[in-house]
Amino acid sequence: MPSAMEGSEGGEEGEILRYEETEDDNVSPTDLSEMLKEGTKESHDRAENTQFVKDFLKGRIKKELFKLATVALYFTYSALEEEMDRNKDNPDFAPLYFPLELHRREPLVEDLKYFYGEDWKEKIQCSEATQHYVDRIHQVGQHEPELLVAHAYTRYMGDLSGGQVLKKVAQRALKLPSTEEGIQFYTFDNISNAQQFKQLYRARMNALDLDKNTKERIVEEANRAFRFNMQVFDELDKIGRSLTEEAQDGGFPVHDGKGDLRKCPYYADKLGKAGPGCPYHAAVACPAPGALAKQPLVQLILAACVAAAAGAAAWYMM
Repeated sequence: MPSAMEGSEGGEEGEILRYEETEDDNVSPTDLSEMLKEGTKESHDRAENTQFVKDFLKGRIKKELFKLATVALYFTYSALEEEMDRNKDNPDFAPLYFPLELHRREPLVEDLKYFYGEDWKEKIQCSEATQHYVDRIHQVGQHEPELLVAHAYTRYMGDLSGGQVLKKVAQRALKLPSTEEGIQFYTFDNISNAQQFKQLYRARMNALDLDKNTKERIVEEANRAFRFNMQVFDELDKIGRSLTEEAQDGGFPVHDGKGDLRKCPYYADKLGKAGPGCPYHAAVACPAPGALAKQPLVQLILAACVAAAAGAAAWYMM
């Protein structure tokens, strides 16, 4: 990992790890952006210290796990953007509707095509932890749309900040193409200056006509979003511990272990979701029985699913 990322200070990359670092003399403690910043600090810190995030930031990421994370992101953003489209004219959310600049579903489709092929839809599932997150997003979008602000803020502001660090880590550790196949999710072609856009987004949030109680509910929902992300991280970490080294592509450290690793891992959240059923089925399409003996990774998948049936991995099941 480049030296600029070794700490929370110094270097352009080090400065984007926390997406609310920039000070603005014009903000008030009662502004929604400030309430979110202060009200989610503890959740942010807990997310930063999940094992999955710490390993990822050190470049210890297995390709199959990264693929599952991409699957999880696809289901999460599909739900989020469906509800954002539904509420694009709702005054409690409309000022934050930036489909051209922010929407991630289509880039994620391109990433899934790269990892799984044109028939990617037949090879992925939504994991249990991700499904819980997706269900909550739909519930909010349909019944409490003002709380959609919390989910959009938590996801997109992270994508534009620490997500850009994760992009570089993944590209290097997994030896992904320099043309950015597999990491289109992190590329925002229609945002020329991420810092300026984040300032605009926060200004739009602060201009929403919301009372104190609604703002407090949004902060509470943002903390809930962090918990969903941490549950996904934990799910991925458990899956990762079951993958053998031969399932890992790359994996050499890109951080020397020094410096402050308190990087908003939550964007790894972006990394974080897969689907119902055995997560391993999301990584590789189930082959014919006769092919199992010739495919070590598929043997691993089968073994994991057998273990799940025996009860050892019941945690994975819906």
